[in-house]
Amino acid sequence: MLAPTPIVALNRAVAVAEVQGPDAALTLVESLDLDRYYLFHAIRADLFRRLGREAEAAEAYESAIARTENTAERAFLQGKRDTLG
Repeated sequence: MLAPTPIVALNRAVAVAEVQGPDAALTLVESLDLDRYYLFHAIRADLFRRLGREAEAAEAYESAIARTENTAERAFLQGKRDTLG
């Protein structure tokens, strides 16, 4: 059994998004204290995008981009951000 860490909770929220939808997952994600973790922001961005909340998605993508130094991850996140209207 996995320990109930914030990262485990974040991963659970991703699964919840697939089963119950992005709104239910966003509620879980927003309760987590993972501001320094780029994947927290990337997941928030994707959930906002799926909910049609593009301005919030763009802001979350920017937060994710600012928190990773990996060039490939930054390019991927920038590409996702750039697809927003």
